[in-house]
Amino acid sequence: MRRWNGWGEARRETPLPAAARAFLAQRLGEGDRGGDASLASACARVPASRLPARPGWDRDAESRLRHAHGQSFADWAALRHGAVGPFPDAVARPRDHAETRAVLAAAERAGAAVIPYGGGTSVVGHLQVVDDGRPVISLDMSRQVRLLGIDPHDRLARIAAGAPGPLVESQLRAHGFVLGHYPQSFEYSTLGGWIVTRSAGQQSRRYGRIEHCLHGARLACPGGELEVGGRVASSAGPDLRQLVLGSEGRLGVLTEAWVHVTPTPEHERFHAVFFGDWAAGLAAARAISQAGVAVSMLRVSNADETDTQLRIAGHESAIAWLRRYLGWRRLGDRPVMMLFGVTGSRREAGRARADALALARAAGGVAVGTALGRAWAAGRFAGAYLRNGLWEAGYCVDTMETSVPWSRATATVSAMQQAAHEALHAHGERALAFSHLSHVYAAGCSLYMTVIWRRGPDYATDIERWRRLKRDVSRTIVARGGTISHQHGVGRDHAPYLAAETGTSGRRLMRAALAELDPEGMMNPHKLWEDDHVG
Repeated sequence: MRRWNGWGEARRETPLPAAARAFLAQRLGEGDRGGDASLASACARVPASRLPARPGWDRDAESRLRHAHGQSFADWAALRHGAVGPFPDAVARPRDHAETRAVLAAAERAGAAVIPYGGGTSVVGHLQVVDDGRPVISLDMSRQVRLLGIDPHDRLARIAAGAPGPLVESQLRAHGFVLGHYPQSFEYSTLGGWIVTRSAGQQSRRYGRIEHCLHGARLACPGGELEVGGRVASSAGPDLRQLVLGSEGRLGVLTEAWVHVTPTPEHERFHAVFFGDWAAGLAAARAISQAGVAVSMLRVSNADETDTQLRIAGHESAIAWLRRYLGWRRLGDRPVMMLFGVTGSRREAGRARADALALARAAGGVAVGTALGRAWAAGRFAGAYLRNGLWEAGYCVDTMETSVPWSRATATVSAMQQAAHEALHAHGERALAFSHLSHVYAAGCSLYMTVIWRRGPDYATDIERWRRLKRDVSRTIVARGGTISHQHGVGRDHAPYLAAETGTSGRRLMRAALAELDPEGMMNPHKLWEDDHVG
């Protein structure tokens, strides 16, 4: 059973290690460990449904509560403090494309809005209900999960859009293939969710971002049905797949997708290299990317993140040995860590490893083998569980991310961390902010920042601190010319900043597409931009 007010399975306990608690207390002070609201008290806040009973639609309080929030900090704080709502009026779980269209037709007759619900993992407010006077239906995709067809010759698979990451991969592996899309939310996020938020997986360097995986898609829309893509290559007008990618449920419900798949790799390893400073690590990452070295992933943690990871990793004797070794290699006491993956046949993995290490060493890197890489791979999807342990130890955590050209990476990551410190200092609090480069491209890279700060005594305090933090960091990203989202999407949290990227004409063009496919504005309203209205 999933936790109703946190990440992951309810039975999985994730206490913060003693070393981590001591480190955070030293850096931030002791956090407030006040109790959380109970499930019963949260359910008691769910009002009666505004929709009549209908076969197959759930109107009970707990189902509606569980579909009212995602995993953004605003969602998290609301659930933990019991400041929940508004809520959907019903939860529908259609079994296929035809039943999905029937739900949309019923919603239109009822004058209801519809919020598509995949894995419930959104961290930017895609699932929040906005009370604009209409009843709301949460359209849960959890019954649409099957592999619908596979063509090994063309390496294409047709998959129902509600399939979560592990089920996507297990069904493909039975045929000798992988999709290879591994976001940190992999355990719960869904194929459809990846597509409509334009997701980037941890190994997108090999398998591609989700837009590179997408061959074609089928949507159920209030204004009709939409099928896009499906051609090997085409110059016949604009590529309508790009309209679906990043649409965040505003066009309709994505029910099926055709994706490019890859044979299961023969070999995979993750290697660690340390550098004396961020500039050297960044230079090595740029060199590897621009040389076209076939690594499957590459990330560089800045000195703050490297230090934090080593302090809270446990295994004190091994970490102490590593620090002595790095000191002996004259990397100083503020090293940065690079992790890179090599995936594929043994021959291609061996060549990628040799080429990446040669470029890393040319930038002053010191390779330390695969032990840290194995640890990262083993816990690659467990990081989200740390949110539970941090909260219960008295601390809040959130992440902000962007992408920028290589020439602006250092200035941008410094400005983001400075904005985080200043935002929380304005509330008399300290911040622990650290960052890594998570994806690389020829022209630039993504930057991913984590911020930890102390919990307050109540919901109002926590949400006020977070809003200042989110606003100031987002404004800093936009001012530096970064995208407001490299991989999380827009939702509600980033909606104020989308216009900086699309411009006025771009936004009018998107609105025109929505008006054609969703004339009544019933699909996931109030997401992507702020000024939606009815009537």
